[in-house]
Amino acid sequence: MLETRGLTRRFGENTAVDGVGFPVPGGAMTGFVGGNGAGKTTTMRMVMGVLGIHEGEVRWQGRAITAADRRQFGYMPEERGLYPKQPIADQLVYLAQLRGMSGPAARAAVVEHLERFGLGDRQGDPVEKLSLGNQQRVQIIAALVPTPIALVLDEPFSGLDPAAVDSMADLLREHTRRGTPVLFSSHQLDLVDRLCDRLVVMARGKVVAQGSADELRSGGPVRYRLVLGGDAGWTRDQRGVHVADVDGGTALIEVLEPGAEQHVLGEAAARGPVHEFRRVVPRLSEIYQEVTA
Repeated sequence: MLETRGLTRRFGENTAVDGVGFPVPGGAMTGFVGGNGAGKTTTMRMVMGVLGIHEGEVRWQGRAITAADRRQFGYMPEERGLYPKQPIADQLVYLAQLRGMSGPAARAAVVEHLERFGLGDRQGDPVEKLSLGNQQRVQIIAALVPTPIALVLDEPFSGLDPAAVDSMADLLREHTRRGTPVLFSSHQLDLVDRLCDRLVVMARGKVVAQGSADELRSGGPVRYRLVLGGDAGWTRDQRGVHVADVDGGTALIEVLEPGAEQHVLGEAAARGPVHEFRRVVPRLSEIYQEVTA
């Protein structure tokens, strides 16, 4: 497991990251979300040792992380670091060798990954000849080729088309099936909701929510959608619920006392036809808005 405990980083009088702590379990994808300036990139840089830590620590396998541990991590930074005029395959092989792979093993792994991302016929092209989306693919390959023991990826899906997103997701799942912890940041909340086993939400330098998507959903208010044959305005007078919205025969009911929704349903049935009564499961974007407000 990769874990942060109380990470704090200041820039002058500004505290960019304030006591951030969360686990990144092995064999799971952890999505790291938050608005611009929330502190995600600064946190990831501290995890990788790119930025110094003012308070707190990063732990790996239950102990303080070392430089040797970090050298085995796959890291994709926010600011891409490819050499624009160097051939794609040559620089990927070079980067893999810097991390301990032999030349032949690095070459074989690079070719395999380029083929998987549809770039097998572009191996000799300089990076600057590629589209921005394909440059992103190459940057991802640079992080994945040496079979890392953990992955820390800053916006890896940015600029990728849907097919490339699916290829990338499949590749990350191969790593998690081997037990690799994966932490990646993204502004694409629907994508994070679809891919991730756990989520960490940051706002104003702090972690404001974390857990699985189901855990985050269960921590919010319980709401039901009620659709009637007649006007639903009477629901406002019912005990144990808060009516968040009424529009004609439709009411959005928030349960304040367990079981109160059943009393509302019984009253509705006594008044006339009930067309719909169902639990409203919030989208991740709605949870995000609530916890970061």
